[in-house]
Amino acid sequence: MSRTGWIGFALLGLLMAFVIVSSMGWEAHSCEVCITYRGQQQCRTVGGSTVEEAREGAITNACAFLSGGVTDSLACGRQQPDSINCR
Repeated sequence: MSRTGWIGFALLGLLMAFVIVSSMGWEAHSCEVCITYRGQQQCRTVGGSTVEEAREGAITNACAFLSGGVTDSLACGRQQPDSINCR
């Protein structure tokens, strides 16, 4: 293999290592949110770099399971969550 091939191979390996390490989820904060919408309850846990990011992500994730479209998802997101537990 030529020198250029080895350099390309090494760069590809470094890129793969970066993607794997950055996807491991070393979030600083985690929130579990339970929300009820149209008589159904869903609880989801999401991590994020801030408490607000984790809380909003958990609400969005829970509403994705409970709603049936964009309008429902927006209405669900405006509901007051039943519980919020952040660490």
